[in-house]
Amino acid sequence: MSGVNKILLVGHLGKDPDFRCLDNQVATVSFPLATSEFVMKDGVRIEHTEWHYVVMWRGLATSAANILKKGMLVYIEGKCRTRSFADREGIYRHTTEIVADYYSILGKTGSLETSGALKK
Repeated sequence: MSGVNKILLVGHLGKDPDFRCLDNQVATVSFPLATSEFVMKDGVRIEHTEWHYVVMWRGLATSAANILKKGMLVYIEGKCRTRSFADREGIYRHTTEIVADYYSILGKTGSLETSGALKK
């Protein structure tokens, strides 16, 4: 039996998507996404925010770059991917990112407006 690598997130964009077109003309965007949950500690409700690094490719990346803005509430579906790379000093680093294959806008900044879903 094979495993399942499926991520579902609802959160707010931490900044506008960063759009890039790679050498092979493949479009990609990336942005931080904040998800929050509340826990009780000593009778006090405390908010905990987790930051996720989201990456989108090709047509999905192009639409996200044109539509998504900092602060928007979005629903993201994708998978978790860990990769390594050499930084500018040549040191190998590891990063974990969410490779999205679907998103839907749930609300604009500070509102509850909804919009249609976009799929790759």
